[in-house]
Amino acid sequence: MKTIASFTVNHDKLEKGMYVSRVDGEVITYDIRMKKPNMGDYLNNGQLHTFEHLFATYARNTELSGSVIYIGPMGCRTGFYMLLRDSVSKEQAIALVQESFEFISKFDDIIPGSRREECGNYLEHDLPGAREVAKDMLEVLKNWTPADMEYAQ
Repeated sequence: MKTIASFTVNHDKLEKGMYVSRVDGEVITYDIRMKKPNMGDYLNNGQLHTFEHLFATYARNTELSGSVIYIGPMGCRTGFYMLLRDSVSKEQAIALVQESFEFISKFDDIIPGSRREECGNYLEHDLPGAREVAKDMLEVLKNWTPADMEYAQ
């Protein structure tokens, strides 16, 4: 079988940040790496789940909502994928992530979609943990530019 693009990235050199993972026609996949791979520090399931609910909800309520295709966690629990239409510039994509993470870092309300009838695992959330991850990533991404979005090989 052909190796998929995300498995060709040297994860030993991958740092926390935001990268262009792949371009498929008009869809750009961004790798939002929140933990350094293979270092034993991963997002716990509650953090990941809460982050997913808040990140997706926020992004889909911005002026870019029509260009947001998917936001979801990586199975390795080191970050998220965000798929956007190519009509969104890299600068806009970075700003969307920064604004989303700012929202998450300060969120103190009922998690959207967290009621039993709305969610398949409604009891597994960690809002304080999600806020801490967002704060950490805001520091990582505070001066991020499109030039920073290439993987180090």
